[in-house]
Amino acid sequence: MEIEGSARLNPKHTLAKLSLRYLTFAAKPQPNRRMIGKTMTAPRRQRKLCLPLSYRVIRAAVLAATLGSPIPVMRAATTEQIVTERHSGLAINGFDPVAYFIDGAATPGKDAYEYVFAGVVWRFANEGNRGAFALDPYVYMPRFGGYDPVGVARGVAVPGDPRLWLVAQERLYLFFSREARSAFAGDPEYQITNADRMWPAVQLTLSP
Repeated sequence: MEIEGSARLNPKHTLAKLSLRYLTFAAKPQPNRRMIGKTMTAPRRQRKLCLPLSYRVIRAAVLAATLGSPIPVMRAATTEQIVTERHSGLAINGFDPVAYFIDGAATPGKDAYEYVFAGVVWRFANEGNRGAFALDPYVYMPRFGGYDPVGVARGVAVPGDPRLWLVAQERLYLFFSREARSAFAGDPEYQITNADRMWPAVQLTLSP
């Protein structure tokens, strides 16, 4: 059955309906410069450094095709440990991470309520939400830095759309597409276990 919108998912895997849209993505390579620098001449190093980019872009494109096709509205960078809007530098495109838990909705934050954590700027809808986040950011920030857990489970960093979300086992997850969210909702424990296992390797492809 097709799932519309976003929802809060408890450990028994119940899913409520809300309506939202989706996101595009880009993949960021992280070549092993130290090894290459010791074994190749400068011209060969330059050619070699181009190879991981092509490989990762192709791999990410293939994965995106399996995850579904989002509406190309937002743009997020895949160079960061946390999904960041590439022009504004805002975490999860400026959406309030606390509002998912308090209001059960994807809510854009305001520039009057900002908080810097993990090297990026987070926005909030009000002072109360900002204060709650400041007390314990890890309770509210999305797991895997906002990258789609289904993509992470397959070894690729695919930015999640803050308008396409689930809360499972008291943690927030963002998704690349409706199909990815549906796959996650079908068996959250399986997807989370696989994503946990692959996340350390995926993090190596992202900037520290």
